[in-house]
Amino acid sequence: MMSTVSQTGIRTGQLAAIAWLRWKLFVNSLRTSRGVLELISRVFISLAFAIGGLGGGMGMAIMASIFISEGKPGMLAVVLWPVFLFWQLFPVMATAFTNNPDSSDLLRFPLSYRSYFLVRMAYGTFDPVTVLVGLWSLGILAGVGFAKPALLPWTLLVLLVFAAFNLLFMQMTFAWVERWLAQRRTREIMGVLFVLLMLSFQLIGPLVRHFGKRARPDVQRFVEVLGPVQGILPPGLAADAIAQMVLSRFTVALSSLALLCAFVLVIGYFLHVRLLAQYRGENLSEVAAVSALPEERFLRLGWKLPGFSAPVAAVFEKEIRYLLRSGPMLLTLIMPIFVLVIFRLGPMSPARHSGGLFGRTSDMAFPSAVAYTLLVLTNLAYNNFGGDAAGIQFFYASPVRFREIVLAKNLTHASILAIEAVLAWMAVSLLYRPPALDVTIAALAGLLFAVPVNFSAGNVLSIYSPKKLDYSSFGRQRASQVTVLISFGVQIVVVGIGALAFWIAGRYGNFWIATFILLLLAGISFSIYGMILNRIDNLALARRETLMAELCRA
Repeated sequence: MMSTVSQTGIRTGQLAAIAWLRWKLFVNSLRTSRGVLELISRVFISLAFAIGGLGGGMGMAIMASIFISEGKPGMLAVVLWPVFLFWQLFPVMATAFTNNPDSSDLLRFPLSYRSYFLVRMAYGTFDPVTVLVGLWSLGILAGVGFAKPALLPWTLLVLLVFAAFNLLFMQMTFAWVERWLAQRRTREIMGVLFVLLMLSFQLIGPLVRHFGKRARPDVQRFVEVLGPVQGILPPGLAADAIAQMVLSRFTVALSSLALLCAFVLVIGYFLHVRLLAQYRGENLSEVAAVSALPEERFLRLGWKLPGFSAPVAAVFEKEIRYLLRSGPMLLTLIMPIFVLVIFRLGPMSPARHSGGLFGRTSDMAFPSAVAYTLLVLTNLAYNNFGGDAAGIQFFYASPVRFREIVLAKNLTHASILAIEAVLAWMAVSLLYRPPALDVTIAALAGLLFAVPVNFSAGNVLSIYSPKKLDYSSFGRQRASQVTVLISFGVQIVVVGIGALAFWIAGRYGNFWIATFILLLLAGISFSIYGMILNRIDNLALARRETLMAELCRA
């Protein structure tokens, strides 16, 4: 008994020490102007999440109340499934907003495994997405309680178990995906599976159209098959546990809750297996084995870029190789093409023949795809040195100007953007129709205006607000909060100006007007970019301590 009490006291002390440490880090960060800006940015972003959470919670409350009041408690699955899907998918697709510190750094200290597990859960609990979806869950609880107050305690218990499942499932997903992406072979398998998964979503639209054209009994049979399938999954089980209690079927309600608890235990076990391996020191790497035969070694020459110096070519090659080895970043960069496929083959597929998203304005498909492609590059272009981490010291020690280093990184991002623009043009041509020549040139003129603006802002923020990134792990590719907030402002202005130029051209029925306007603005943006690029050396020298302190930290 005394041993158990002492272990509990040690664990409590460890957790309190970690909480105190993070609090002191936060307080000390406010002594710098960058820390104050980070706090202001977090406040604005938190307000945005709070508005989304409260608005969604009110909607969930109204829907849940209506379902209970009208005697359709089984329809609660309609609100619980969006909670589950958003909780699991949003942290993967929007890493700029997620807050997933690398808890494995704590393993260098004498931390017990239970404390490490609880810290990992605490990080997930205070994630902005968890808080937002928590507000939605509170809305569901309030809606059920308003319609039937006696059901409030039972609904609270069910939603707590459902929240525990989602939290464990999210952490387990991150932990195992990081494990699979740590080695090249499993990373390639994961990439193929991801592509197949994304393509499978496109079957939803054709299936809906297929069953919609058939007789109503066929649709009814499809629903009858789909209902039991979703009912044995956690969102369906949570809805059924509440619904059966409304109908006073206490045994069935308890069995549904028991199955939901079983899901929690299974997911918790798989997470335990992964975290225990990390705790015991598992360290996966792709370091190539040294050849035992010296004669097999050969000198590999670096890349050469016509018109650019050797340092620019070397940094360009390094950046490309970094990205090719980053599974999460590659998945992010191919998203624009999948978005086009989703709009064409998914639920919006009738748009080609009706008034859907690109149905009446299919000419806007290519400009929209190009704009989205530029948004995807935000995490890269606005944090140039994040992936270099401690390697920033070699840049300062090498006899190379920072102007060349930054130019090479911008060249890398511009090359990615050019490739994705070509792929987007091909996808639009296949899925809709080939964009008209004037629309294509206008969209490219928009890129010539938007890219230098983004690169200029990104180059400055990369030095003034750097953030160490881990491209090999989901949830840890985000930039600093200041960068996220400023980049949003830049993107709103740039996209707004481009949309205004296209609107003016549409009013006059001549897209060459948009090309003329955007090319004039491109001349200004290139001038600003050149001016900032010429001052990068002085900025990097003046901010060298901040850069190295932020990027070299453990």
